[in-house]
Amino acid sequence: MVLAQLGGSISRALQQMSNATVIDEKVLNECLNEITRALLQSDVQFKLVRDMQTNIKKIVNLDDLAAGHNKRKIIQQAVFNELCKMLDPGKPSFTPKKGKPSVVMFVGLQGSGKTTTCTKYAYYHQKKGWKPALVCADTFRAGAFDQLKQNATKAKIPFYGSYMESDPVKIAEEGVERFKKENCDLIIVDTSGRHKQEAALFEEMRQVSEATKPDLVIFVMDSSIGQAAFDQAQAFKQSVAVGAVIVTKMDGHAKGGGALSAVAATKSPVIFIGTGEHMDEFEVFDVKPFVSRLLGMGDWSGFMDKIHEVVPMDQQPELLQKLSEGNFTLRIMYEQFQNLLKIGPISQVFSMLPRFSAELMPKGREKESQAKLKRYMTMMDSMTDEELDSSNPKLMNESRMMRIARGSGRRVQEVMEMMEEYKRLAKVWSKMKGLKIPKKGEMSALSRNMNAQHMSKVLPPQILKQIGGMGGLQSLMKHMGSNKDMMGMLGGGDK
Repeated sequence: MVLAQLGGSISRALQQMSNATVIDEKVLNECLNEITRALLQSDVQFKLVRDMQTNIKKIVNLDDLAAGHNKRKIIQQAVFNELCKMLDPGKPSFTPKKGKPSVVMFVGLQGSGKTTTCTKYAYYHQKKGWKPALVCADTFRAGAFDQLKQNATKAKIPFYGSYMESDPVKIAEEGVERFKKENCDLIIVDTSGRHKQEAALFEEMRQVSEATKPDLVIFVMDSSIGQAAFDQAQAFKQSVAVGAVIVTKMDGHAKGGGALSAVAATKSPVIFIGTGEHMDEFEVFDVKPFVSRLLGMGDWSGFMDKIHEVVPMDQQPELLQKLSEGNFTLRIMYEQFQNLLKIGPISQVFSMLPRFSAELMPKGREKESQAKLKRYMTMMDSMTDEELDSSNPKLMNESRMMRIARGSGRRVQEVMEMMEEYKRLAKVWSKMKGLKIPKKGEMSALSRNMNAQHMSKVLPPQILKQIGGMGGLQSLMKHMGSNKDMMGMLGGGDK
């Protein structure tokens, strides 16, 4: 993911500092120089990097720190805070309200993914109960209206545009007026992509803004734009009142430091990030969890939100009960595959856990893994209730496997592979047998009943190694045990 390389470089610099026996001026300077180099290589503007280094040195005055202070922690916290400051201008953006018409205008460079982002933004709000509508005021790019029309139709969102009218101001005005009459409470205006050198197009953008009087102007920025980000973002800010930033194409491998520069140039917060081409690959941006993940420190609240999203509260005690019984059926495997597919890209979820790195789920492999899960589920759809609910793999003889292969349009070899996967997971599941389920009001099962020794037997070796062996696992579980969200997930927690 974009910025992952930057995060890795900063984490390594902090780790090297942590390994030093004594934290002195020399160690601090080496750490800061390493971080500076990483930020500059990632296309963050030089002035921002210089200011950050100066601020950290002011905060971390080694001579003034009394003995007994944890200098490592103070330096790490200072780096964390400065990165947060870079991404957070300190003022929230305008937030639309349900039932009250709001106009949101999208601006940005050509090819930044503006039209797709408009639809994602509309779709996100539609799912939350808004009544969005899309207006295509991009008359410059051939096919812009067709693209918006196609996206909007797919997402079942009303849209407005014209093949005949060439004046974007007129189209924007008419579209906004029409959707206000139709009681839409989120009217999104898509405009032409433009560069700061194109004075006529910038004038046109100002006119569209004056005509529609948007409540919020969003600057859409491709994460791979590089060094040009600051100047381009500043040019947009000087022409129209940019109030928020959305960073797109965060699933790529570009440097991505320009995203930090754009925030500084517009003095506006990043509100969403685009993490893929699909409609739902769109995340609310929250500075502290993002920087925490960037530095490999994890994002517990995000991780717990994902868990709550896919395993509803009422199903959690039942899942824990099955876990403690140790009887793993194909139906349970099917349900867990469903949950995994709902949770989103696996690598994204792994990045929320401290010390997990992208190597665990390389780019490209996760799509392959998800396709495999879907294949297995198709095969299980061809099974009988008896087969799905049995925990005896011997039940699956050759003739049953041939029938399942025919019914699902797969090869017998693939059904056999699925059964091998089932046996492997059943073995892991059986190690959870005997886990005491907490009654309501008790402490969490994870902190009280499952020790690190128990958990280390369950986790695959490569994951155990990633989190720092037994020591890392113990600190991870301590963190999880004290996490209120985790207690809630497990149905316990002191009231």
